Amino acid sequence: MIRVLLVEDDTRLASALADVLESHGFAVTSVSTGAAALSADTADLVLLDLGLPDMDGLEVLSGLRARYDMRDAGIIVLTARGQTVDRIQGLRAGADDYLSKPVSIAELTARIEAVARRMTRSRPTTLRAGVLELDLGASEARVSGTALSLTVKEFELLAALMEDHGRTVHRDRLLLRVWRTVYPSTARSLEVHISALRSKLAALADDDMVLIETVRGVGYRLMATPCTAG
Repeated sequence: MIRVLLVEDDTRLASALADVLESHGFAVTSVSTGAAALSADTADLVLLDLGLPDMDGLEVLSGLRARYDMRDAGIIVLTARGQTVDRIQGLRAGADDYLSKPVSIAELTARIEAVARRMTRSRPTTLRAGVLELDLGASEARVSGTALSLTVKEFELLAALMEDHGRTVHRDRLLLRVWRTVYPSTARSLEVHISALRSKLAALADDDMVLIETVRGVGYRLMATPCTAG
């Protein structure tokens, strides 16, 4: 069962969210302040409002991310701050996802499940996307059964893209996942590693079988199709 720490100072909203999440099989602990969030028992996922009475929400977010490794717990911001600049600040402070209020319960639970799948406890031993296969335990990669030689960061980057196969992964999320930072200077390293991955994949697969697409201004998307017998 996924343990959710709900950080929300609106008691009525917190109660309603907790009831719905528990009905979907989540174990929920609710707190109403930043201090309580930072001292609460560990959780698998944190649902965080930024408008807290005692601390700035971004400060709480940074504190939670310092406490939890990216693979120990997911953090989803759920807030009334819906401007693009707010979203960017939240992602850069360590959020795995950022949702603006109001949000439907269906979308919220889907986002929680998506983040949970990216956490270490939820990740399968092997990832597969079309002709690609990653053995996470052995840190081995294969394309149509042929070994693919990758650096540590290339492996982690490919794993992040494969976990969200077919969907766009925000560049800040990739930077946080692989480099644990979103400093602008690191963005160039991301581009270099993406280029290296494309070259290595191209050496073993046709472009129409494996493709890392650039979604301009947003991030990257991995498209891979199964190998078919000729």
